[in-house]
Amino acid sequence: MARGDVGRSLLLLFLIVLISAGGLLWFDYLNVIDMKTILAPVYRRLGLEARTQSAAPKGEMLNLDAERLAVRLETLDLREMEMKKQEDEIQTRMAQIEQMSAELEDRQKGLDERENSMDASATEMSARDRNVDQIARYLNGMPPQNAVAIIEAMDDQAAIDVIRKVEEIAQAEGAASIVSFWFSLLPPERAAEIQRKMSIRP
Repeated sequence: MARGDVGRSLLLLFLIVLISAGGLLWFDYLNVIDMKTILAPVYRRLGLEARTQSAAPKGEMLNLDAERLAVRLETLDLREMEMKKQEDEIQTRMAQIEQMSAELEDRQKGLDERENSMDASATEMSARDRNVDQIARYLNGMPPQNAVAIIEAMDDQAAIDVIRKVEEIAQAEGAASIVSFWFSLLPPERAAEIQRKMSIRP
């Protein structure tokens, strides 16, 4: 056998041993096989820290399936903790949403009450306006002395509302207003007071 063939054979044999050792290390790392006890002296010779694992109880074989199961259970525990954390965050967010919903509902109730109050005020104003319009028409059809006697008995604001309504009706119908004649029949002090207030609130 030639010397070159021997060298080539030794090189191939060295590569086979090297690849086998690498495969054993990799399978040991993946926990496919257990080489920790065998490889521990090699690690120590190379100055590396040997990989260890918990010793099996006396009389019990080391079970790799049990180790894998323990790792999976640990992973499940971590996942369960993460899910619990997410669930707590969801519960907190739901509580905030419910609080916001309650606040919005209270605001809506307040708006509804305000709207109802405004509707009631508008209805009341409309009814009052109709009453003032009716009184103005009654007074406009009376003899001036009788109408002035009724106006004199009213409070100032009511008298102002009726007088303005009479003028409004006269303007709408294109007729002359009788208000100036009523003022001439009223006591001067009362006529002056009503006119003063009318000028303040046109």
